[in-house]
Amino acid sequence: MSLHEWWNLFWLQIKETDALQWLAVILGVAEVLLAKANKIWLYPTGIASTAITIYILSVAGLYAESILNVYYVIMSVYGWWYWVKKKNRPAVKISYCTRKDWIVVAWIVAISFALLVFLLKYYTPSTVPFWDAWVSATAWAGMWLLSKRKIENWVLLNISNLFAIPLLAYKQLPLFAALTLFLFIVALFGYYEWRKIIQQDKKTIA
Repeated sequence: MSLHEWWNLFWLQIKETDALQWLAVILGVAEVLLAKANKIWLYPTGIASTAITIYILSVAGLYAESILNVYYVIMSVYGWWYWVKKKNRPAVKISYCTRKDWIVVAWIVAISFALLVFLLKYYTPSTVPFWDAWVSATAWAGMWLLSKRKIENWVLLNISNLFAIPLLAYKQLPLFAALTLFLFIVALFGYYEWRKIIQQDKKTIA
């Protein structure tokens, strides 16, 4: 299929996208822009987007990503609480991962990947169990790091995004594929923005 034919197919799918998908995507864009800006409003916005996305992905047969989004809701509630300034305590600052954090990340990816592959292969009609499980496992780890305000969350989330883009296109969800590409680009900027914040905090302390 030529590039022109791919574009025509993509545009046709975009025109056939329903209002519910558009709402989920708009809220998803708002969430990642708020995350990039280090604003706590990313959480309520993300919860609304994720709730809609769970339904859409389950209908499309992407069961691991549906489960992933349930996890997003749970971690968003936790992250929202964790980011709130506690009484007589400063708000959590952005920081780099420790060795202990990386060990937790490795366990999250390994265990969730193995578990999701098993569930998808034997308990769902999924046609892409390994692909779907990998996208979700890396995103689970990234979301955990985001809730802890660790800068490396952008790295894990972009590993997930890199594999999710072709997966979503394969499942004929072009709007979500386009959103994921946008999220990939924003995450690159998010990483460098958070790094600047860390450097500024170090200068303030010094």
